[in-house]
Amino acid sequence: MGELLLITDDIARGQRLSRDLGACGTWHVHDLYEDKLPGRQPNLIVSDVEALTSDALIRLRRVLAAMRGGEVPYLFLVHGNVARAEAQAQILGASATLSSTACTQQLLDALGRMHVQIQPIPASVWKQATEARHFLKQVLLSGAPITPAMADTGTDLVARAVGESGIYDWVRTVQQFDDATHQHCLLVAALAAAFSGVLGLRAADRHRLTKAALLHDVGKIHVPTQILNKPGKLTEAEMAVMRTHPVCGHAMLVGQGFEAVMLTVVRSHHEMLDGTGYPDGLTGWEIPDLVRLVTVCDVYGALIERRPYRAPMAGEKAYAILDGMTGRLDGDLVRAFQPIAAAFNPSMRKASHGHAAQSL
Repeated sequence: MGELLLITDDIARGQRLSRDLGACGTWHVHDLYEDKLPGRQPNLIVSDVEALTSDALIRLRRVLAAMRGGEVPYLFLVHGNVARAEAQAQILGASATLSSTACTQQLLDALGRMHVQIQPIPASVWKQATEARHFLKQVLLSGAPITPAMADTGTDLVARAVGESGIYDWVRTVQQFDDATHQHCLLVAALAAAFSGVLGLRAADRHRLTKAALLHDVGKIHVPTQILNKPGKLTEAEMAVMRTHPVCGHAMLVGQGFEAVMLTVVRSHHEMLDGTGYPDGLTGWEIPDLVRLVTVCDVYGALIERRPYRAPMAGEKAYAILDGMTGRLDGDLVRAFQPIAAAFNPSMRKASHGHAAQSL
């Protein structure tokens, strides 16, 4: 398996475990309370942390965020209360869990299955996604006005990458980014780029949809990070702050040369056909087609991405939720989105290898 990382809160116990599992490859045992991060990205990570205090969880999340680029498989060893530990494992985005009392052969079998099942992300895709991420961070954090030319550059980066690598590998890569807003914008823009292809839109309309999706959440730079990254349910007051981002984003782009429909997407992407959305409570025909398209991508993207309080949702389950929102979302567009969702369903990917879902 190559280089393996064992994160532990007891070095002596961790070293014993690494000796027992030596057949897997070369282990690096990392002390959870060591501030310096491990030097090289591993092929697989195991955490063996008995005392999962708040401080331990913060430290573990920090190490994982730094070392899991490229979707490195991660096994969470469960100590103590199983239900509580399983919830913690989900928050941390573990690929699998196993009791810390499991025998050596059970551990070896679990690690072997994980390594076989999770395919590495091509280096070219990682490079493209990183380039797009850096561009987006520079644009959003520079303090300078966002212009149509800037948005066009970012749109072309995403559209080219999705066209070359496919939506599945792009999303797997972006899911590893720890800055939630940039991750989400790049993910939704990629879904929009792929969706525009399925819909058979002409080139100019494909660019417009991808660009709108890339910009839709720009207002979140005005939301405090402690709210954006809160590892739990938001309070009513925090939710009220979160819900200011469409209006803030719209205000950021007004007067910068963007076409009216682009501004409408930024302001209205949380509107629902039945009037239950925000900020304006629009209904039915009041919501333009471009907004409806971005909203479908936005909802699905939010479901399949990692959040501070939960792991990514499986593609099939995410689509089922999307499909259940008919009446709030455009049902025709949700049905048209199904080939995109198929790219995140393992059984459907295998069945359609070399066909439409695989090429998305």
